[in-house]
Amino acid sequence: MHEWLAGAEEDLRAAAGILGLEDPPLTSTSFHAQQAAEKAIKAMLTRFEVPVDKTHDLGALLASAESVSRGIGTLLAGVEVLTPFAVSGRYPGGPKPLAEAAARHVALARRTTEVVRAALQTYLDSEPSAT
Repeated sequence: MHEWLAGAEEDLRAAAGILGLEDPPLTSTSFHAQQAAEKAIKAMLTRFEVPVDKTHDLGALLASAESVSRGIGTLLAGVEVLTPFAVSGRYPGGPKPLAEAAARHVALARRTTEVVRAALQTYLDSEPSAT
C-alpha cells in the first residue's frame, strides 16, 4: 500500500512539474497523471487485499475499488478519461491532449490521490511504511 501510494505521489509531482515547463510535453503530462491515478487506486486495492490485475483501465480499477470503498466511483467520476494515456497516448497516432486537457488530467490525478490517501489515512497512520 505504501509503495503504491508513494509511486502515485511521485507520478503526480512529475505530471505537475512537466505541466509547469515552458512549452510542456503534454502527452507526458497526461501519461504521468494516468499513472498517478492508477497507482493510487491500486494502493487501495492492495490495502484491502483485492486482487490487482495488470491493467491500466481506470474504470475497471474503480469498479474493483467499489467493493471496499462504496461511492469511490462517484467521488472519482471522470478519472477514466486518463486510461488512453497509459499506453496508446505514448505512441504515434495516440491521443494528444491540449494544454487545458492536460491541466484537467493533473487535477483528476491529484483528486484521485487525495481521495485515496484520505480513505487510507487510518491505515497509513497505524502501519509502518516499507521505506
